[in-house]
Amino acid sequence: MVGTSAPLPPALAQIVQRFQRVSDPKQRYEQLISLAKRLDPLPEAAKIPENKVSGCVSQVYITADLVDGKVKYQGDSDSQLVKGLVALLIKGLDGLPPEEILQVTPDFIQATGLNVSLTPSRANGFYNIFRMMQQKAYQLQGAAS
Repeated sequence: MVGTSAPLPPALAQIVQRFQRVSDPKQRYEQLISLAKRLDPLPEAAKIPENKVSGCVSQVYITADLVDGKVKYQGDSDSQLVKGLVALLIKGLDGLPPEEILQVTPDFIQATGLNVSLTPSRANGFYNIFRMMQQKAYQLQGAAS
């Protein structure tokens, strides 16, 4: 059991378990950097104000499209660590229907152990990125119905 209030989507649960197996904060950071390096590049044309996550010290952009009833996310950040957080969220939420994304609560970050090694501004940034991804899913859900 992952220890969050709602059951996590399988991909997100798998990521959480991967982080749970690592007790060293430095190794967790290395996992985030590794995720960041594997994130598909975000086209420059998508780096517009409506895709910018507010409340982040770093520059963070998130896009979302509805493809066959499932949300496809893309994202980027100018900070490798924050880009790793973006990648974690994209890997965990990409390809899910909007209503499933809206049921996820951000408390799963505690289960990863990352919350204890993130600075308060990075932790706040994580929540802002997560909220924006949910807002985009909500907008797509409304547009689809």
